[in-house]
Amino acid sequence: MSKASRLKAASVKIQHHIGGLRTTIPAQMAVAGPPLGTQLGQLGINISTFVKDFNLRTSIFREGVPLPTRTTVNPDRSYNLVIHHPTATYFLKQAAGVKRGAQFPGREVTGYITRKQLYEIALVKSQDPPLQMEDLQEVCRLLIDSAYSLGIRVVDNIDPVEYQQFLEERQEVVKQQKEELQALKEAKLLRTA
Repeated sequence: MSKASRLKAASVKIQHHIGGLRTTIPAQMAVAGPPLGTQLGQLGINISTFVKDFNLRTSIFREGVPLPTRTTVNPDRSYNLVIHHPTATYFLKQAAGVKRGAQFPGREVTGYITRKQLYEIALVKSQDPPLQMEDLQEVCRLLIDSAYSLGIRVVDNIDPVEYQQFLEERQEVVKQQKEELQALKEAKLLRTA
């Protein structure tokens, strides 16, 4: 076996990746830059073609929505791109009307959603390939666990006036938490300088 044929055989092994690439990319915002470009380059995928394909296929979503993707690479350097629905945390935060989760999960409440909202999210997420074989009740349980870790509580009904007041109070708490974190970062920088 000559040196050239051994190199050719080795390159074929490198091109075919069984596991593929699992990433979360914002809709319509794929760029050939460092995080995505280097991962695709390692797999041997044409980066510009992938970016154009992804941005075209995600044009139905609002810009910036996080979309989990699964990319498998074929031996001829072509790829199969599977785009899932937006992440569960994105849906839960949108339904609760909050921008960030709890700093201390289990100890603070960041928002509330109703069981009806949870059921609607579960219907959408159950269409994703990893959850297609799961029972809808199991998908709801997974979403409740995710909501709890974000600090979102699931309730039967929500009074809009009280909830708006809760969200306004929550904004003040978030502002105070951010100020405390900034003070800690500045104190740490002073100690290291």
